[in-house]
Amino acid sequence: MKILAETERLILRELEYTDEKDLFEMDSDPEVHLFIENNPVKSIDEITKVIEILKKQYKENGIARWAVIDKLTNECIGWSGLKYFNQPLNKHNNFYELGYRFKKKHWGKGFATESSIAILDYGFANLNVDKIFAITDPKNANSKKVLTKLGFDFKETFDYEGDPTDWFELKKTTWENKKPNR
Repeated sequence: MKILAETERLILRELEYTDEKDLFEMDSDPEVHLFIENNPVKSIDEITKVIEILKKQYKENGIARWAVIDKLTNECIGWSGLKYFNQPLNKHNNFYELGYRFKKKHWGKGFATESSIAILDYGFANLNVDKIFAITDPKNANSKKVLTKLGFDFKETFDYEGDPTDWFELKKTTWENKKPNR
């Protein structure tokens, strides 16, 4: 197992096929999908295809979403990480976007913030980018709290495939100067 980042409570690594059951538990939950397309998965095969896509992204882009493993239980509690966009989105192209998703039973425990700090440190140090972006549903107050805590600035609401979507930006200089608890 190749560990890409580690925090006090978490191990962050590439997603593996052995994570399928945990990811199915997460992504089949309608509440988890409330603010993300509202389309829970219905089979393990759908999860297998997602992992195949991520493995292709690891190979092509050197990065994609990572498994978040609880050190105490060795459970895959969700994923967090950077996605490389080489297609236009909101007038931007060739950029990294931070995202995270966790099993409902792990919400409110600070895992999104904790994993994102490690990922942003990795992204700015290893990918040599000046900015990292994030998007969220305008009604997703908890995700917006995490992004604000991390130092992201809200930039605008844009139309993403027919849905209003909030666009956030974090500059490397802001990240280096803000130094959230890490």
